[in-house]
Amino acid sequence: MSGYIPDLFSTPRGQLVTTAVISGAVVASLIFGYQALEREERLSALKSSIPSISDGRHHTTKLNSFGGSIETNEDKEDARNLALAQRARAGDFDEELILEQLARNQVFLTPVGLEKLRKSFVIVVGCGGVGSHCVASLARSGVSKIRLIDFDQVTLSSLNRHSVATLADVGTPKVQCLQRRLVAITPWVHFDLRQEKFDGDGAAELLRSWKNGQKPDFIIDAIDNIETKVALLKYCHDNKLPVISSMGAGCKGDPTKIIIGDIGNSTDDGLSRATRRRLKLLGVTKGIPVVYSTEQSGEGKAELLPLDQAEFEKGSVGDLGVMPNFRVRILPVLGTMPAIFGMTVANHVILSITGYPVDYAPAKGRDKMYDGIVNYIQSCEEKLARLFEPDLVGLRSPITVGDVAFLTEEVYRARSAITGIPTRLMLIRWRRPEAINVSVIGEGAGEEQKCSTIRLRDLVCMTKDEATRHEKQIFKAGVQVEDLYDTETIARVEKRMAQAAEYENYRW
Repeated sequence: MSGYIPDLFSTPRGQLVTTAVISGAVVASLIFGYQALEREERLSALKSSIPSISDGRHHTTKLNSFGGSIETNEDKEDARNLALAQRARAGDFDEELILEQLARNQVFLTPVGLEKLRKSFVIVVGCGGVGSHCVASLARSGVSKIRLIDFDQVTLSSLNRHSVATLADVGTPKVQCLQRRLVAITPWVHFDLRQEKFDGDGAAELLRSWKNGQKPDFIIDAIDNIETKVALLKYCHDNKLPVISSMGAGCKGDPTKIIIGDIGNSTDDGLSRATRRRLKLLGVTKGIPVVYSTEQSGEGKAELLPLDQAEFEKGSVGDLGVMPNFRVRILPVLGTMPAIFGMTVANHVILSITGYPVDYAPAKGRDKMYDGIVNYIQSCEEKLARLFEPDLVGLRSPITVGDVAFLTEEVYRARSAITGIPTRLMLIRWRRPEAINVSVIGEGAGEEQKCSTIRLRDLVCMTKDEATRHEKQIFKAGVQVEDLYDTETIARVEKRMAQAAEYENYRW
């Protein structure tokens, strides 16, 4: 190889190639140099066209804390409101005026309840349609310390559902917009603004105590991104922080279907369903109150709209999202529904903090059913293992209550995959394994661990009677599922099992 290059240069053909390469490089350098020079000239012309601050043509003003000029009439009003708020937060505001403004709340909640509310600290994550109405209600009701977390800005499309934003606020951060408008209503409220995207890594900092060491009395999840929503709720659950979550208001139009229930309840909303699935796979099956709608989709009702084909033809549709991994499809939203969701969340927080009695319609608990299914899976796996190894003892199962809740409610929709019957449900292996269903780690007494190899994708939902028949025919008699069930049933089951396999990635 070392002798090839000198030989190449010594031939006419090699010299011609070399000359062509050098000429191409020179031409490319000239083109790039010319383009750079042209850019510099345009930049210089642009800079020279801007009037100097020192000459009389350029009038400069200082910006207020909301990012706007203090010279216009509206900004003078902002400056007055901000000055009043600074005095109020420093204690220079008549207490009687505050109590008069909150008089109706005090009569309803009692003076003791209102005092609890005024001393409370609430964090709101997400300041869009739901979050903004929630924040406005909390401030008007007497909450005195509010931390706002949102990375986004007000857009024109926000104005159909945002609680306080105006045309003048378009382009400004949502957290600043809320503070700007609410200090004119409740100047004594202390706002802590965090214009950043919530994520699991920054949870400890964003959800930390107030400056005086006071822990949050409530955290409000008004996020519409699944990954972020799950991270927030999981953190609050693990750290025992009181939280309430708002599920999807998009595509909903019936306010009579909005209720408050536990995260484990089944609903007909895509965002809440996906959130519950992820949480159940992470072991969170209950204990988080949520606001959701039981309204079902139907003919003539709004649905999630795909992007127009013209947008796809422009290139990567991911570039159209406000941030990576955020949705870029069009979500139809009736402006009144996020407001009702936000007001409902605020109502729950106010009553909870003040100790006012609430009596929501209870949902049917399934905890005992989940425990029973876990035990049934354990028993079936042990009996199946003993078909291969009769003396086997001490077999453990990797299936948890969260797994059972996920499979039963989210994958099989609380119905038997065989007949659709919704009562006395169980989970059982669909096919008999070809080899023993046991993995062994370690050796010797006290060090050996035996665990079932069963996965979520192996299980199918049946009634207790169907599962008993299935165990007898498939496991003991060795009958194939193709000989026991019809083609339609097999296709339906395997479709659900594939869905379970897809979500199994979120289990760890």
